[in-house]
Order: sequence, then C-alpha cells, then structure tokens
Amino acid sequence: EVQLVESGGGLVQAGGSLRLSCAVSEFLADDYVIGWFRQAPGKEREGVSCFSSSDGGTYYGDSVAGRFTISTDNAENTVYLQMNRLKPEDTAVYYCAAHFGYGSTFYARNLNAYGMDHWGAGTLVTVSS
Repeated sequence: EVQLVESGGGLVQAGGSLRLSCAVSEFLADDYVIGWFRQAPGKEREGVSCFSSSDGGTYYGDSVAGRFTISTDNAENTVYLQMNRLKPEDTAVYYCAAHFGYGSTFYARNLNAYGMDHWGAGTLVTVSS
C-alpha cells in the first residue's frame, strides 16, 4: 500500500509563506500524477496543483497560480508545495494525493481529485488576517 505523509502545515500571517512536504513510500509506475488538494470547512475539496510525470507538466488552480509552486525531489521521493503570498482564504486542510498508470496526465491537467487512488491524512494550514 502506497503511503503519503504530509508535513509543513501551520499558522502563518497573511502575506507569509509555507512549504508543504509529501513523502511518498513508493512509486508504482513511471507514469503517475501527484498533487495537492485542499478542503476548507464547509467547502468541497479543491485541486491546488498537480505534477504529471509523463509530460513533466505542472498544473495549478486559478486561485493559487502565480503564488504556489509544486516541485519534486525524486531522490527523496518527496513532493513539495511552496506557498507564497498566503491569503486567509488559503486556510484549509491540504492533502497530498497520487495516481499511478493510465489517465495520469488527464487527472493532472484537470486537477481531478476523483482520479486519485492514494491519499495522505492531510496537514492544516491556517492563514490569519
């Protein structure tokens, strides 16, 4: 069973930065998508950013484009989400998720949570105004 473990969440003032990490226990295929999703209280889960291994593409939700950056460290089996210029509306539980194999690029481009097979437990990010 693939395990995803997030870390790096916390409390930050508006305008500040945080970096989330997601440690991945193993990669089941060379073709995969791995990304970040978030869920705020009373709201649906939202796609934040995804990385597709097949095309090397990085994809972002409209609300975070230009402020957040996803990156990978293959040697460490870790995915990062650098979050800059944080806003109170970024407050949410952030989840790392992955899918391996067919459909990865589609899921990445569409920030499709339903396509993800493996999920971490989440890490809370709170942005104060």
